[in-house]
Amino acid sequence: LSAQTGTGWVTLFDGKSLDHFNQIGTANWRLVNGVVEASSGAGFLVSKESYTDFEIKVEFWSSGGGNSGVYMRCLDGSKITDKTCYEANVFDKRPDQSGRTGGIPNYAKPIAIVDAEGKWNTYEITMRGPHIVVVLNGVKTVDAQDATLKSGPIALQYMAGDIKFRNVQIRKL
Repeated sequence: LSAQTGTGWVTLFDGKSLDHFNQIGTANWRLVNGVVEASSGAGFLVSKESYTDFEIKVEFWSSGGGNSGVYMRCLDGSKITDKTCYEANVFDKRPDQSGRTGGIPNYAKPIAIVDAEGKWNTYEITMRGPHIVVVLNGVKTVDAQDATLKSGPIALQYMAGDIKFRNVQIRKL
C-alpha cells in the first residue's frame, strides 16, 4: 500500500530506520527487507514523541498464534501495559475474545470480527478526545468513547509468534 499523502502525515517507520523509537524489553527487533520484525523475547518499540489527538496507520503481519498490538496514549513509555495504554490488539486466538484482534483490551470489545493471521493487514486508528475509532482492513472494529488516557507515546508490541510492521504513519489532529 502507498504512503499517506497530504498535510501533516509523518512517517514513523519507513523500512530503513527505527530512529523515531526507543526499544524496551527483550524482543529481537530487526530490519529485514523494509519491515521491522521480531520472533523472540518480549518488548516494544516506543515512539520518542507523545501524541494526544491523531490518526495512525500501521501495516502488520502476524503468524499463526502471533500476539502483538499497537499501543496508544501510554501513561509511561517505559512501562507499557494494556491498562496504561489503549492497545489495538493483534491476537486472533486470545482466550478472552473480547480483547482479540481489532479490539482494545480492557476498554472496547470488537464490534466486528476480522482475522489477521498469515497476511498483511492495515490498522487505521483515530483518537480524538475520548472518541476512539479502529478500522482493520477497511472494517470498523471499534467505535467507542473512553476518556481514561489523554496523551502519550505510541508503541508497537512483540509478544509471540512472528510479527512484522511496515509503513507506520501518524498525523496529529
